[in-house]
Amino acid sequence: MARIGIYPGTFDPITLGHVDIIARAAKLVDRLVIGVTTNASKSPMFSLEERLAMVRRECAKIDESIEPVAFDSLLIHFARAQGALMIIRGLRAVADFEYEYQMAGMNQQLDHDVETVFLMADVALQPIASRLVKEIALYGGDITRFVPAEVAAEVDARVEATGRKGG
Repeated sequence: MARIGIYPGTFDPITLGHVDIIARAAKLVDRLVIGVTTNASKSPMFSLEERLAMVRRECAKIDESIEPVAFDSLLIHFARAQGALMIIRGLRAVADFEYEYQMAGMNQQLDHDVETVFLMADVALQPIASRLVKEIALYGGDITRFVPAEVAAEVDARVEATGRKGG
């Protein structure tokens, strides 16, 4: 039986921290599915289709077999539909752990056969968060240390089109 893992997220935009987790998660499973979704509580900078395209491009650089897939359902339902028995989550800090611990517990209640596996991002990448990348870009800061080069260009273009804040 193939070991299938799901790494879900909004990836708005995909960061170097995400890329690091994807590369390491791909080594743990026979098939890695990157679940790209929309979180209604977040204000996305990019559409689902744009984020999926970014994730596809960055995953292809790691391993052609990584499968980015859009989804709009409960994560546990998506995991079942993909045949996954593992949900991979990246952790950066204690605040992440508290939220992720609660989510893992709820998912376990919904399906005790699906395990949640936590991976720590590389130490140098742990502070990176998509929300902060967008904020830095909106105020004219350099985001090239936090996201892949093509993503930085896409974020900068979006910010230019919608207008920067501050001066």
